[in-house]
Amino acid sequence: MKTAVVLLSGGLDSATVLALACQQGYACHCLSMDYGQRHRAELVAAARVAQVLGAASHRVVKIDLGGFGGSALTDANIAVPTGGVAPGIPVTYVPARNTILLSFALANAEVTGANDIFFGANAVDYSGYPDCRPEYVRAYETMANLATRAAVEGQRLTIHTPIIALSKADIIRKGIALGVDYAMTVSCYQATDDGRACGQCDACRLRRTGFEQAGVQDVTRYERLK
Repeated sequence: MKTAVVLLSGGLDSATVLALACQQGYACHCLSMDYGQRHRAELVAAARVAQVLGAASHRVVKIDLGGFGGSALTDANIAVPTGGVAPGIPVTYVPARNTILLSFALANAEVTGANDIFFGANAVDYSGYPDCRPEYVRAYETMANLATRAAVEGQRLTIHTPIIALSKADIIRKGIALGVDYAMTVSCYQATDDGRACGQCDACRLRRTGFEQAGVQDVTRYERLK
C-alpha cells in the first residue's frame, strides 16, 4: 500500500483531503500541529476525523508560534475579525505557518517512508493567505526535493493539493460523495471548548456560504448567528 502524510487541522478542507487520499489507496499518517492556536477544539476534531476516516496513524506535534505572535490566531491581544471577508491579507494569517507545517510533514514523510504529502491548501475560497497559492506549493515541492536524503537517493516527494482550485461548495460536494460527516469538523477561528462555531469569523462565513452554494444542509454547530 502507498504511504502518505496528511496534514490534518480538524477543519472541513483537511477532512476532505484525508478522505480523498484514503480513496486513492494511501495508508495515511495524519499530522496535526498544536502551534499555539486560540483553541484546542480543532485538535480534538482532528483526532475524531482521523479515527472515523480510517487513518493509519495520527500524531499531534506541539510547537509555539504564539511565542512570535503577529496573528489573531496566536495572540489573544489581536481580535479575530468578524465584519466579513475583506480584501488583502487578514490578521488571521499566521506568519510562516504553512512553511513550518509542511516542514514537519516532510520530516514525518522521511521517517515513515512516504513519498507523498497531502495538504488542504485552497486558493479559491480562502482568506488571502500567501502560503495557499499554487506557486508557493510548487516552490516548496522543489525545495523539498533538494533537501531530503530520500530525494537524493531517488525517492521523489510529491505534495498533493487536491482542493486548491475548488470552491468551498465543490469541496463540500466532493466530501459528501466520499461520506465525510462535516459535523465532526471544526473550522472556526474562535470555536468554543466543545467545538461550537462563532458564525461570524471569516472561516465561518466561507464555510456557511459553501454549504448554501452546495445546496446541502449546514451541519455546523453554531454558538450564535446574526
